[in-house]
Amino acid sequence: MFGFLTIQIVREELLSVKFQTLLLLSICMFSISVPAESEFPLDTYLPVTDYRLLNPEPENWLQWRGNYQGWTYSPLEQINSDNVEDLRVAWVYSTDASGAHQAPPIVNNGYMFVTTPEHQVIALNARSGNELWRYKRELPKDHFAMHETNRGVALYKDKVYLSGLDTCAIALDAVSGKEIWKNCLANWRLGFHMTLAPLAVDGLVIFGLSGAEYGVRCFLVALDADTGKEVWRTYTIPEPGQPGSETWPDDTWRSGGGSVWVTGTYDADLKLAYFGIGNPAPWLAEMRKGDNLYTNSVLAIDVKTGTIRAHHQYHWNGAWDWDEVSPPLLIDIPDKQGKMKKGLVHAGRNGYLWFLERRKDKIKFVDAKAFVKQDVFTSIDPVTGRPAYAADKIPGIGKTATFCPSVWGGKDWPPEAYNPETGLFYIPAQENICSELTGTAIENQGGEIFTGYELDEILSMVRFDDEAFTGKDAHIGEIQAWDLHKREKVWTFNIKEMNWGSLLTTGGNLVFSGGSNDRKFRALDASSGNLLWDMRLNSGVVGVPVSYMIDGVQYIAVQSGWGAGAEYMQTAFNIERKNNTTVPRDGAIWVFALKDKSVAK
Repeated sequence: MFGFLTIQIVREELLSVKFQTLLLLSICMFSISVPAESEFPLDTYLPVTDYRLLNPEPENWLQWRGNYQGWTYSPLEQINSDNVEDLRVAWVYSTDASGAHQAPPIVNNGYMFVTTPEHQVIALNARSGNELWRYKRELPKDHFAMHETNRGVALYKDKVYLSGLDTCAIALDAVSGKEIWKNCLANWRLGFHMTLAPLAVDGLVIFGLSGAEYGVRCFLVALDADTGKEVWRTYTIPEPGQPGSETWPDDTWRSGGGSVWVTGTYDADLKLAYFGIGNPAPWLAEMRKGDNLYTNSVLAIDVKTGTIRAHHQYHWNGAWDWDEVSPPLLIDIPDKQGKMKKGLVHAGRNGYLWFLERRKDKIKFVDAKAFVKQDVFTSIDPVTGRPAYAADKIPGIGKTATFCPSVWGGKDWPPEAYNPETGLFYIPAQENICSELTGTAIENQGGEIFTGYELDEILSMVRFDDEAFTGKDAHIGEIQAWDLHKREKVWTFNIKEMNWGSLLTTGGNLVFSGGSNDRKFRALDASSGNLLWDMRLNSGVVGVPVSYMIDGVQYIAVQSGWGAGAEYMQTAFNIERKNNTTVPRDGAIWVFALKDKSVAK
């Protein structure tokens, strides 16, 4: 994962005084009048049950991508393509943290829960933005990790669950923020850490461990939601004697990697959770010959036992840091004969859009289509989906290779979205950008970076296609819309430079996204891709947008706060293009509503 590049970026603006001034000006110029807190006290906290997670109410946003299927879709339609130009700030809240704010605001019956860098959970009144409580966990002074992001909480019953950077799983009381239990799952000094939002399902909370870049063997673990007691643990790299162990020669499995960076999706009928698994370690493929299961794969996990029921490997013996950490979305799709199947759809970091079929004990390949330029795969087996590689595109020890897409992939971790009304699948993509790498032999030192590439090489070896900065359609970032039945791209919205924007689509025929270094948060027509509204925020937006409704008023909420992969890519751009573009990093929660809607009744 590219997140190990911990770079200190000089801030352009937004020291605390400036930031508070900006927020005040934003409220005065754009916001809807907010009544006093006493005019809309919160209702009694509504426990989050299995039934509610399986059947989420449109007015709430109860989990990472809105539903177990991973659609990042809200059926709310009060804000729509006809009136979104009237969107205004309802309230805005400074998180008092800096860096990549990647988490969605999770909303339950008027309570909002947000995680930020620096190990914070903040609970707010979702109508007013008033803080209810704040939990901030102190980490050891010598603690280190790939980056200090967190991708959100899980809600279950009356608790809020957090993945700690120090590998500690934490349960908090949803109303008070008091710590209920804690279970530390691994030794962070070896390089283990956690950033994902946990997955709550059927009495369990499932966490995933990362750390491949430090040469550790990563795993998934399920804890009892009430007590925090470990129920099962499943490693993403098989040991000798387990299925798949033959794909790791010698003892290379011991340091095999396979990070779990992102929350899985879940099929309640099959009782299977689907998790995307990251890159092998080290990055240099020749140091760990073989297919290296289950890296760069999707795993179907039996949630009761942790048993791996099925898998599909998107690419084998990976050499390009294309870790396929995003879980596939659960969407019904036609096979090549037109027969509808229970599908898994994944926009890969390797630049291909994957169409798979999910069964009880099998994941079957259906189809794959390149959605950005990809010059590594020479073919894909029509039955198994296994790609063949161009030998000159594989970096090695002392061997230089240029390949497309870049190490950031055609799509990195930011979630795609699916809209059942339009029938379209939306991808936040990076086009016209490639990488050039030369490997160096390396030994696993334990707790040290274990990739085989130098930091300055990765940043300086970005290569751009001619289309990136010349011509009338010059761009790198894209938002793409695909018809999953026809397997065709329907429209593309171009973004001048990078796109690290997670997507939200709604019943109002809209797609919301940030992700660009111009700090804009925007709304597109979901059917046509036309830009309908945008607003420049205090910082770049890499958070997941959500929508919720209170007292008949629909809100759009998102976190700003630039950092991690977006920041690393900007540094690489600056080196390659010899400029000094910087993006402010301070975090805030922005909440929007239509200008003619009162915040409270």
